[in-house]
Amino acid sequence: MSSNNFAYNEQSGGGEATELGQEATSTISPSGAFGLFSSDLKNLDPEQKEMLIEVIEKLLKDKSTLVAGSVVMAFEEVCPDRIDLIHKNYRKLCNLLVDVEEWGQVVIIHMLTRYARTQFVSPWKEDDGLEDNEKNFYESDDEQKEKTDKKKKTYAMDPDHRLLIRNTKPLLQSRNAAVVMAVAQLYWHIAPKSETGIISKSLVRLLRSNREVQYIVLQNIATMSIQRKGMFEPYLKSFYVRSTDPTMIKTLKLEILTNLANEANISTLLREFQTYVKSQDKQFAAATIQTIGRCATNISEVTDTCLNGLVCLLSNRDEIVVAESVVVIKKLLQMQPAQHGEIIKHMAKLLDSITVPVARASILWLIGENCERVPKIAPDVLRKMAKSFTNEDDLVKLQILNLGAKLYLTNSKQTKLLTQYILNLGKYDQNYDIRDRTRFIRQLIVPNEKSGALSKYAKKIFLAQKPAPLLESPFKDRDHFQLGTLSHTLNTKATGYLELSNWPEVAPDPSVRNVEVIELAKEWTPAGKAKKENSAKKFYSESEEEEDSSDSSSDSESGSGSESGEQGESGEEGDSSEDSSEDSSSGQGSESGSESGVEDKRTAKRNSKSKGKSDSEDGERENEKSKTSDSSDAESSSTEESSSDSESESDSESESKSRRVTKEKEKKTKQDRKPLTKDVSLLDLDDFNPGPTPVALPIPALSPSLIADLEGLNLSTSSSVISVSTPVFVPMKTHVLLHRMSGKGLAANYYFPRQPCIFGDKMVSVQITLNNTTDQKIENIHIGEKKLPIGIQMHVFNPIDSLEPEGSITVSMGIDFCDSTQTASFQLCTKDDCFNVNIQPPVGELLLPVAMSEKDFKKEQGKLTGMNETSTIIIAAPQNFTPSVILQNIVNVANVGAVPSGQDNIHRFAAKTVHSGSLMLVTVELKEGSTAQLIINTEKTVIGSVLLRELKPVLSQG
Repeated sequence: MSSNNFAYNEQSGGGEATELGQEATSTISPSGAFGLFSSDLKNLDPEQKEMLIEVIEKLLKDKSTLVAGSVVMAFEEVCPDRIDLIHKNYRKLCNLLVDVEEWGQVVIIHMLTRYARTQFVSPWKEDDGLEDNEKNFYESDDEQKEKTDKKKKTYAMDPDHRLLIRNTKPLLQSRNAAVVMAVAQLYWHIAPKSETGIISKSLVRLLRSNREVQYIVLQNIATMSIQRKGMFEPYLKSFYVRSTDPTMIKTLKLEILTNLANEANISTLLREFQTYVKSQDKQFAAATIQTIGRCATNISEVTDTCLNGLVCLLSNRDEIVVAESVVVIKKLLQMQPAQHGEIIKHMAKLLDSITVPVARASILWLIGENCERVPKIAPDVLRKMAKSFTNEDDLVKLQILNLGAKLYLTNSKQTKLLTQYILNLGKYDQNYDIRDRTRFIRQLIVPNEKSGALSKYAKKIFLAQKPAPLLESPFKDRDHFQLGTLSHTLNTKATGYLELSNWPEVAPDPSVRNVEVIELAKEWTPAGKAKKENSAKKFYSESEEEEDSSDSSSDSESGSGSESGEQGESGEEGDSSEDSSEDSSSGQGSESGSESGVEDKRTAKRNSKSKGKSDSEDGERENEKSKTSDSSDAESSSTEESSSDSESESDSESESKSRRVTKEKEKKTKQDRKPLTKDVSLLDLDDFNPGPTPVALPIPALSPSLIADLEGLNLSTSSSVISVSTPVFVPMKTHVLLHRMSGKGLAANYYFPRQPCIFGDKMVSVQITLNNTTDQKIENIHIGEKKLPIGIQMHVFNPIDSLEPEGSITVSMGIDFCDSTQTASFQLCTKDDCFNVNIQPPVGELLLPVAMSEKDFKKEQGKLTGMNETSTIIIAAPQNFTPSVILQNIVNVANVGAVPSGQDNIHRFAAKTVHSGSLMLVTVELKEGSTAQLIINTEKTVIGSVLLRELKPVLSQG
């Protein structure tokens, strides 16, 4: 049948459509469905449309997997709003999904995503409801608890909703990138937020594909990473830029790295960015500088570090790098201009060498905004600009006019004639924008008889405080488009785009998806008999492979889609697509297969049983089917889901019997199977596991420095001549852990003894003193519930049986703060009460003093330059700059060791962080007069910035 004539021949089209609907052979149905899909539907006759819808409705009822993809595509093109046609076929489509051809899977998944958004309530309400915990004034604790319990119980996922999510999960292992992307967007749009994390691993796997696939996947990851950073943080290294990546891929990876940046990983990312800035790809280098600016805006702890690094880039030989640095520095200085007068002066000197118009205009704007802070430099800059006014770019000319106007209003004595000269030049300029701006400024700042009322407010207009620019991700507004669509890629609504509807407040009637039981019984009776006959004939006939094939044509909720998919999860990931196609073919009549092949699959399945929950589900389902082969296959999805949560006791018994039978064959095939499984696993990638894997590697052919860069640029700072020393000073300052009023007579204080912790090398030692201020014995003092941030660990003290009245006892604890000043919260409990307490370490207590020579200090300091260096100027009385005072002030704040210095005006101190062992180098260089420069070099830029802020006031006050 010609697909071109199918929809348009008014004489025979209706007859052919009706005939097609009645003929349901496996040959005509797929071609007819494809004919519907491939027709020119733009010129569709309205009368023919109703006939086509009737045909689509009949074809949707077809049981063949060959028809499903094409008919759903025809449905999407002809009548995408007729979701009533999907109701009766919803469960069948979910169950057949694994066996449909790949491009049909993509179409069906997108259609079911839109369907789910109209038929089920939001699974995200569960998370939102738990956030609203406000308590009414007159409400008791019991009433509040009941109210909270009710809120938790309000949401229960529809079984059909769960069926869709469960049956699409195996397709995350598909070889087709479009299928994986379709499943990922389905999980993102309709799955509970707690379950969306599983798509991250599959999306990262697609980054091994060609550049076109990478581009689409990275765009979608960039959108996801804005809202849920935690999904992709474990795979941070997968987004590091490679030299072979095209510029479009590099830019997207930079965007994702920026979205994932936080206090914990910013040090590593900044070292990575330093490498990118040196790239020969100038567009990419400029994008990296913008990324550094965004990181400085988002993470306040590294703002100064990034600013200093960008200032260092101003001396770069490449003009594009310098220009981009100027633009970013201008945006950062808008946030805190009063503190950076020196940087503005430095940038003013660059006007003689920079030729990029945007950079020159940015410098002029900065000087104009801060003209009162640089009163000597601004007039001189205006003088130089007046000389070159006629040769400047239009953008620069506009900023010269603005600078002249601002200086005229603030320093008219020096700049009055100069400003008038520039206004006369602008009056006759070729560009009409500049001529208009000149007339406007002249009337506003130069008062005369014609001047209006606005001239009184000229100063407020020109020198008004401008809001700091908001550096946001360009992907922030794309989340309203469905992921994976052309509209999302282009960030504009494309022709034919079908919008996702909002979740309904109340779920529509789920009974519309129920199928008559009589139809099911007719279909399944022969299948049940076939199973009984097979079990009598053959010992291994209950294997999951044959059961899946017999279930592949089911339109009930427990079809083969979920079973074969879950089998793929249990270790045979690479063969999931082949297995599903074999299952479907065997379900139509071909039951051939060797007995040893079945045994191999069963044995491999047992070997991987301990891998996860899906394996236990398969084992239980297999055990149940071996007991009763004629059990009902039309089991509901909700029952199937609940039964998979607990493992049957008889499971182990059935497995032990099967092990005895196949023990000898298992030994023979063990060596052959293991390398095969490893080769075909699509997700068996090294960088998916954040932790190190104990694999014996051959001697690398790369240089050690290159290997260190590829491992996240976390360069080792250990050396044979650098060792931990004893603390120079131990401050006995105590901090209140629990006040006696809050603790009902139990008081607790803590301090840091600055000694290596006996509980672990990476832990900070903490001494806690407990006091009983009551006249009664306090019993069973111990640590209760711990509420620790991710990564932080705590070694608690042993429970104290009793503390006598007016008694006191000191105990030791160890806390691994992961080189951060995050608070460790926990409960200090007695026999009767529990009290919430927390310990927040001063940054100086996260260090261990280090003994090293001056030569080693300079060598290590040379490695930690650029963004690993922070500095500030200190102004204090001369008596505060004596060696003994400087030493006392610094060791009082930080646990550092003194380094011998051959120069009287330079004092050096060294330490390393407790957790990672990163060096912390502190230098105090005395200048002329009563000033000094404080410099800190470290990989841990966040700790370095915090330590700099704490040391500055101490050294200034003495």
